[in-house]
Amino acid sequence: MATILVTGGAGFMGSNFVHHMAKRYPDYSLVVLDALTYAGSMENLPAEMRRLSHPTFRFWYGDVRNAELVNSLVAEADYVVHFAAETHVTRSIFDNRLFFETDVIGTHTVANAVLKAAGRVKRFIHISSSEVYGTAETPLMDEEHPLKPMSPYASAKCGADRLVYSYWATYQLPCTILRPFNNFGPRQHLEKLVPRFVTSVLLGENLTVHGDGQAARDFVYVGDVCRAIDLALHADAQAVDGEVFNIATGQHRSILAIAQDVLGAMHGNGAVIENTSNRPGQVTRHTGDYGKIRKVLGWEPQVDWSEGLRRTIKWYAENTDWWEKQVWMRQIPIITASGTREYH
Repeated sequence: MATILVTGGAGFMGSNFVHHMAKRYPDYSLVVLDALTYAGSMENLPAEMRRLSHPTFRFWYGDVRNAELVNSLVAEADYVVHFAAETHVTRSIFDNRLFFETDVIGTHTVANAVLKAAGRVKRFIHISSSEVYGTAETPLMDEEHPLKPMSPYASAKCGADRLVYSYWATYQLPCTILRPFNNFGPRQHLEKLVPRFVTSVLLGENLTVHGDGQAARDFVYVGDVCRAIDLALHADAQAVDGEVFNIATGQHRSILAIAQDVLGAMHGNGAVIENTSNRPGQVTRHTGDYGKIRKVLGWEPQVDWSEGLRRTIKWYAENTDWWEKQVWMRQIPIITASGTREYH
């Protein structure tokens, strides 16, 4: 038996992790804290776990910046997995203050709560992001790659990442930092690339690609990310405390190639690719080196791009009721450096 506090557990990554843990460890108690912002929903959680009388699941509606609430929940937890964050690059240009309040101050609140728990928490796993690296300066980006965030979102995640590390360095808290590269899979908000493309085809709309579409990312299926978190959660302390691990595939794909793959897998449905202006804060390329997590924890990606895309398309095709209410949020207005308003 163990009690795991999952912050942001009703969002995309967090809810997939809850599904993973509930299936693999039915005796564990899972406590989810989520503010249910536009990107979080109770519908993301397993249906059987939404019952008030469920013996091993509790949901708390609340803000990760609420120190009193977070302190009380951490005081009862054996493990803390911290997903709660604002996560969209373009939206951070539209409303960047919220990103620093949630991503940095929220992480500060959780880290302080773990410190106050006085040894109760066996492991505090912070979910960071590959965006902290900025554009790749080497063919493969390992954990020692320079941190050069290129957007307000990336800089907020970078601040949270280094803050957690400082709590290990200063207080020897059992902190582990995971940096997933671009996630995709079921229950991802339509503001993100893959579900935006998939639902555009389902709706018979064209696919919009920023710039020339040559910006490239390392996409890793969310189920593989959940396995990596699981391994880090259960690893020996000497292997993971104070460590940073990439979660990646070692391969990158251009945005244009992804659009073409989606069209090919879905047989087009009359959609074509349209180019729009380049997004501010765009990273040219991310390609992750996952050698460290493979060596230390034995993790490797199991779901390749083609299979992950097939699973993702199938889920969105079968869950229209889940995503159709988000259609209006796929494009976000931003003010560019020249002062013009654009939708991205």
